[in-house]
Formats: sequence, C-alpha cells, structure tokens
Amino acid sequence: MPLDSPLNSLGFAKPPSETRVVVAMSGGVDSSVVAAQLAEEGYDVVGVTLQLYDHGAALAKKGACCAGRDIHDARRVAEEMGFPHYVLDYENTFREAVIDEFADSYLAGATPVPCIRCNERVKFKDLLETAKDLDADCMATGHYIQRMMGDQKAELHSAADSNRDQSYFLFSTTQEQLDYLRFPLGHLKSKDETRALATKYGLSVADKPDSQDICFVPDGDYAKLIEKLRPGSAEAGDIVDTNGNVLGQHNGVIHYTIGQRRGLGIGGLADPLYVVKLDVDKKHVIVGPREMLATRRVPIREINWLGDGGFADMKERNIMVRVRSTRPPTDAILRPISATEAEVELLVAEQGVSPGQACVFYDPDSTRVLGGGWIWRGA
Repeated sequence: MPLDSPLNSLGFAKPPSETRVVVAMSGGVDSSVVAAQLAEEGYDVVGVTLQLYDHGAALAKKGACCAGRDIHDARRVAEEMGFPHYVLDYENTFREAVIDEFADSYLAGATPVPCIRCNERVKFKDLLETAKDLDADCMATGHYIQRMMGDQKAELHSAADSNRDQSYFLFSTTQEQLDYLRFPLGHLKSKDETRALATKYGLSVADKPDSQDICFVPDGDYAKLIEKLRPGSAEAGDIVDTNGNVLGQHNGVIHYTIGQRRGLGIGGLADPLYVVKLDVDKKHVIVGPREMLATRRVPIREINWLGDGGFADMKERNIMVRVRSTRPPTDAILRPISATEAEVELLVAEQGVSPGQACVFYDPDSTRVLGGGWIWRGA
C-alpha cells in the first residue's frame, strides 16, 4: 500500500483486514458493540475477556462486570459475529493489584476507587501486553472517552456524552498506553445510540442492563467484603464530636465514609452532623457540622501528566478538576511540587473531599483530560 494511503477508522494506513485489534470484552453492551462494529468493518478482531474473580461468587452477582454470565455473553457475541474469543484467568493478579489495596485503603480510613486501579494495573497493563503478544496493532475498549490526535501527540478527551463520560476512571492512562488504545464509542451522544447499534448488529446483549456496583462487591456492601478479607477489622469504637465528646458508638470504622450523614445512630441532636474525619488508630468516627466538610486545598500525589511539557517544570496554571466521579469539573489552580506531587486549590470549596479518591485535571478551554492524581490526606 502506498505511504500516502488514507488512514482507516483506527488510524492505520492499511486495510482493516490487515489491522488486528484486540477488544477487551466485559460481556456488556458497550464492549460488545465495539467488537461487533469493528468486525463488520472488516478488522481482524480478537475478543478477550478477563476472569477477575471466582466464578461461583460471580454467578451470584447479577449485573457485575466479568462475572460467569458475562463471560458467557461475551463468548456468544464473538460466535454471532464470527471472530475468536479467549478468556484469561487474571484472578490472582486482580486480587493482588486491586482487591487487596481496596481493603487496606478502607481499613486506613480512605475511600478508594478500585475501578481506576483495575484499568491502570490490569486492563491497560497486563491485558494490553497480552494484546501486543498477539501481534495486535491496537487494543479497543467500550469506555466512553475520546482519543484525539493533537499537534504533538495522541490526547485524551472527555466523551461527547457528559452523562456517560468515564474520564475520571481513566486519568492514570499513560501516554504510551494511549498511543496503543482506541475508544470507538467516545463520540456517541447517548447510550441509546449504543443500544441501537447493538440491535442493528443483532446482538443478544442489546437490552442487557448496565452494571452499577463495583464488580467484586456483592450488593455494594463494602464493609461485609472487607470483614471477609480482613477478619477482625470491624472493631467497635466511639462516635465523637470535634472536641472529643462521645456521642454514640459504632461497630467498625469501615462502615463509614467522609461526608456521611445517614446511619450514624446519634439522633435527637439539634443540628444534623456529618462524618468529617476517621481516626483509625483511636477507632473514632468524628462528626461535625456540614461546613467542616468544605475543602479548598487538596494535596495530590502519584500524578500522571498527559498535558504538554514536563509537569515538574510547569508553573501554576488554571485548570478544572473533578474530586469525585459524580461531580462536574470545577475551577481550580494547579501548583506542581515535584514530578509526582502537587497542590490543587479549589476556587469554590468542595464538600466531602476524601483521601483515596482521585483528582482529575481538565483543560478549561477544551475537552482535553490533562491527567490527575490521588488525594492522599485531609486538606
């Protein structure tokens, strides 16, 4: 093929039939549509599904990612569209890289985001290397985020549909990974478009509901899982106010998160109280008025920078940030401290900023994701 040949839809100057793409298939409608669409366009598609935890537990959890039922659904889509499909056992890797840290973070009083660690340490690391071992030109996923070519390099951008945007969970994607990854759904304006494509391709998962909970946490009961993984972790203690006065008792710090109001068991007070701090060493759940949750200065570490230039050499700059996945980006000032640490000053105080959550950076003048880092202590 001549050097000036037009690029195919995945950005390669060769026919789709000569372009191998590994599709990470969870068994849900999003990744299934990606695989089906690329197969219909004539690409050399290889579907791969990860078994991330025990099949028996998985089967009891409806709607969970990568459960036994989902592996079956992914295999069925591959059969329907006529491309090979493989299931890889990543159970030990997933436990060591994701589940253990999740449990330990909760025990330390943090509020972890395991989906980010899964993308960072499993899907975009080990699975991506497997794709390269299969001589794939790229790896595609069903994430709602956009990869665009900028003047200098491939850039990460928010999804066209802000309601489906998954940039918060993908901030730790490195530049090397971004060069290899593709996100075919990022430009779609709604999930209805995705389901319409699934119907068009005749996929059996077209009406399958979306997964809501963390895949390895049955019914969203984090504390129950942590008690199972770390026996004896739910030790009772006191609920105290900011002056140390005992207001009640609790049955384990792991049952509480920063900003929590309900379920404290200390009713009858004049004003509502919120969890403002967790003291794991003293086994104290510390409560206070809502205004004590307001935070403006947020320390960040483990920074992954996707912007232009070196991070450590950059002066402070105005950006937008998200400090929780459920909140929209807000104006902030980013002040680098080193290549991996920074302070973020929020122009408007946010409530419930918690260690263990991510702080994701956005360009205020575009949809570009500039990277992000981890909130590592109370501001």
